[in-house]
Amino acid sequence: MRKRSLILSATTAAVATIAAAPAGISQGAGASQSAGPTERVRSVEFVGMAPPATPRQKASVYTTAKVKVTYATGTTRTYTLAYNQLMATGQRIGGKVVGGLFDSRNKPLMDAKGQIASTAPDGTSLIKVPGLAAANPTANNGLALVTQYEYRGLRPAGPGFTEDDYWSKLPATMSLARINQNKDTGALAVAAYNTISFAAFGGLWIPCAASLSPWNTHLSSEEYEPDAKTREGLPAAADSDDATDISSFSKYFFGNPRAANPYNYGIVPEVVVRSDGSRGVKMHYALGRIARELVDVQPDRRTAYMGDDGAFTGFFLFVADRRNDLSSGTLYAGKWHQTSAAGSNGGAARISWIKLGHGTDSEINALVKGGIKFSDIFAVRLSDPHDASFTKVHTYTGTEWLKLKPGKAKAAAFLETRRYAAYRGATTEFNKFEGTTHNAADKKAYVVMSRVEDGMADTEGDIKLAENKGGATYRLDLTSSATDEGGNAIASNYVVNRMTAIPALLGKYHDTEDANGNRCVQNRVCGGDNLKFSEGMRTLFIGEDTGYRNNNYVWAYNVDTGKLSRILSVPMGAEATGLQAVDNYNGSAYIMSNFQHPGDGGDSDPDWPQIEAMINSMWNNKLKAAIGYIGTTSGDALPAMTR
Repeated sequence: MRKRSLILSATTAAVATIAAAPAGISQGAGASQSAGPTERVRSVEFVGMAPPATPRQKASVYTTAKVKVTYATGTTRTYTLAYNQLMATGQRIGGKVVGGLFDSRNKPLMDAKGQIASTAPDGTSLIKVPGLAAANPTANNGLALVTQYEYRGLRPAGPGFTEDDYWSKLPATMSLARINQNKDTGALAVAAYNTISFAAFGGLWIPCAASLSPWNTHLSSEEYEPDAKTREGLPAAADSDDATDISSFSKYFFGNPRAANPYNYGIVPEVVVRSDGSRGVKMHYALGRIARELVDVQPDRRTAYMGDDGAFTGFFLFVADRRNDLSSGTLYAGKWHQTSAAGSNGGAARISWIKLGHGTDSEINALVKGGIKFSDIFAVRLSDPHDASFTKVHTYTGTEWLKLKPGKAKAAAFLETRRYAAYRGATTEFNKFEGTTHNAADKKAYVVMSRVEDGMADTEGDIKLAENKGGATYRLDLTSSATDEGGNAIASNYVVNRMTAIPALLGKYHDTEDANGNRCVQNRVCGGDNLKFSEGMRTLFIGEDTGYRNNNYVWAYNVDTGKLSRILSVPMGAEATGLQAVDNYNGSAYIMSNFQHPGDGGDSDPDWPQIEAMINSMWNNKLKAAIGYIGTTSGDALPAMTR
């Protein structure tokens, strides 16, 4: 996907000024009058904003929403919200370019205008690091911001760049920013910026959404893993959806189109920020290799769920051998057993699990370093060989007939995870499987499909739902007693056994456009993507990525009352990314939120020429995308959301 990030905060102080905000849209500033950090919250209600109406609003990132906080004492306070930008791609901080790209020698990738920067900030983790000193005596100690930049889409400047779209063609990047948190207001500001190098790991590939692990590390993702079969020179299936370009990535990163090994990508980077401000990186192979949106670890610190983006994809569960350690464990693939009627909207199902195998980072990495290829794992045919030893599968990489080679089950499970899941009988019909998050108090999890179509909306296979191009968000029931398909106990107390669409979060799509060029209605989620749950606010936050509405939004859904409120609008054509809900850092609550690729769509709006001109002015000809958070119009922090 093409992605984004956000924070409900104590407030404002941005390193970079937000591009001329529309009238009535605060850029944040002021003294704190927030509630004390020990005051307990009874309930939180978001009062939503209207959709953008003017060209200026449609070109901006802004909010006019409010949040009403009711405390255990019965006291209520209402805060008017505003978006606050911390930094933006292409901006220089301490001489370093935000989102700047590098090659394998840690040298900047250059075009005719200077260092090439990403246009797509995505997953973000605001981390409270014990022992990390503040850069400013007026700031609280210990905050750092890890941000990953998914890709650069726009063509770099100069005659050497000839493609129209550079998605997946350039290496990605990640950054660590030291953050000052104002002791009085909770406002955030960037104190220093540094790149996190992936040179030792062969570069960073399309990092999408992210999560903060229970042990306080940034869990990244690498989406749309490159197809090792075609990389080897074997032909693609006629219906393959793979459009990645590992040869171009390799050319720009290594200087050699053939150097990159596809089996090094589509895995899980983990970043730790140390008390001295340094950072460390681990690359996890044990969670398998898929088009991973993100990893969401459950409260047991062992169980993790992973969405698999794209068409004809799977649902994956990983149970680590040890708490706080993703380097070894058992990988499972889900199977959908539909319990709702065929053709239902969103639907419901019982979920069972097929064990793919047990693996460790070290043993899978050793296979990769040993030069294993796709043809070492599977024999493949692209038409029916009329041979019972081959199994027909349909996945993101198309329709194939596969035969597992002797002794290669482990390699298949962890390097060709989706193909092997389909081979074993798991469901690979999910479509645009995006964010995953959990609600610890209720022992529930949530996942979202940006669009219910293709394999989810036909009359074949396991999933037989109505097409809904506006997507669906699902509630997942978790059980403490589950077995795999062989009857073996799954060593987790957080195993999904039921999946049910939430009616209030079903998209509503029309085949015809409205007067402003939208196909999805304005008062429902469309193309849900980022998901994060706040325990203190009892709120599920949803960030959109759809082309069926010209502006994407961030929504707040109260799981107790069922109220859905629009709380942010991002520039036309941009995707809302980087959601993170933080209930209490030093007495302040945060919901991090970014956006990416402003102006990438919207020409169906009758005011598009005027809107596009404003986007080019505000967002540096679509090269500038913001990393920031929601605060208040007066600059006050939102109080800690502690129950």
